[in-house]
Amino acid sequence: MPPLIFRKGLDLKHEVAGVLAESYHSELVRHIKESDFRFQSGRLEVHLAREFGFCYGVDRAVDYAYQTRKRFPDRAVFLTGEIIHNPHVNDQLRAQGIRFLSDPGESIDALNSDDVVILPAFGVTIELLDTLQDRGCTMVDTTCGSVLNVWKNVKRYAEGGFTSIIHGKYGHEETRATASQALLDGRGHYLVVLNEDEATCVCDYIRGRQPISSREFLSRFEHAVSDGFDPGRDLQRIGCANQTTMLSSESLKIGEMFRVAMRDRYGEEELDTRFRAFDTICSATQDRQDAVIALLAEHPPDLMIVLGGYNSSNTCNLAKICSGRVPTYHIAAPDGLVSADEIRHKAAGDAREVITTGWLPAGRVSVGLTSGASTPDNLVGAAIRRLEELSAT
Repeated sequence: MPPLIFRKGLDLKHEVAGVLAESYHSELVRHIKESDFRFQSGRLEVHLAREFGFCYGVDRAVDYAYQTRKRFPDRAVFLTGEIIHNPHVNDQLRAQGIRFLSDPGESIDALNSDDVVILPAFGVTIELLDTLQDRGCTMVDTTCGSVLNVWKNVKRYAEGGFTSIIHGKYGHEETRATASQALLDGRGHYLVVLNEDEATCVCDYIRGRQPISSREFLSRFEHAVSDGFDPGRDLQRIGCANQTTMLSSESLKIGEMFRVAMRDRYGEEELDTRFRAFDTICSATQDRQDAVIALLAEHPPDLMIVLGGYNSSNTCNLAKICSGRVPTYHIAAPDGLVSADEIRHKAAGDAREVITTGWLPAGRVSVGLTSGASTPDNLVGAAIRRLEELSAT
């Protein structure tokens, strides 16, 4: 008998609604939304982006995790890894007694049919899913619908003999899961490109402008290609996809770069048989990017605060959008607002956390604020209260 898999919740939504509201909602944020997304206190004015914070997929995943704990109070409940890229939320789940297989001391090898395993919003690889099924674990699948849409397209690419070109981070859980879907019955292949520079290298190879040999190509993309990948063979027919949380404008540009490269190499008449593309940026990611661009245009702030996990791709991309236009500080949590003089943050495009001094201007100050799709409203509210406190000193 196959193991039980819950994919549409566990019919306990109302039973966990109270604890979810207590843990993640904010009356202050609700009030600010009702006040045209504006908060005024003394010399401080805060403008919230009109789309920010928890998206539907994240909200659903967290809801399912709490339902799982409620449904199976006497059984061991595990997550394969972080349910979303937000340390506060993951710590809250640990406090509920949910164990993370990615934590030290935990092992998938110890799982058995008595255990319950939650699959995160990013999804999991086919290999991991097969392992969990073989062990007979009960599973609760919270994979986001936008991710499933990407999987559907890369499966079609594989069925048609197309290699999937995935714009994403090859080490990211979502991209690893998507890449596994591209290996349909062992017939498909994939290549992950991180940015325009990597895409340019691949496009030059497609055109026959080979500044690097096949061996050098494979060395450069060593961790970003499927086993047995042959660039001379596997770049003759390609289909573009992306990690759903990447910068939308960059994904679209990279897709166009590959379309032009394939046209240049094979001619317009063969393009339909050699190139495929679908826009697989999720709507929530797009909405949050559009909203922060609108905020910068309509209410140009003195500085931007972007709140969310440092390993959250969509949050990092919001910071990237803002940083070219206004001083921008990506903070992981409200305690990054150390004092009126010091802020602990990560600069856009830099992996390191740093402390910057003199970040909060004197006199009247306008602050733009947004947060990634994995950041709950209670942290947004706490950040605003901290800004209010610091601006009053």
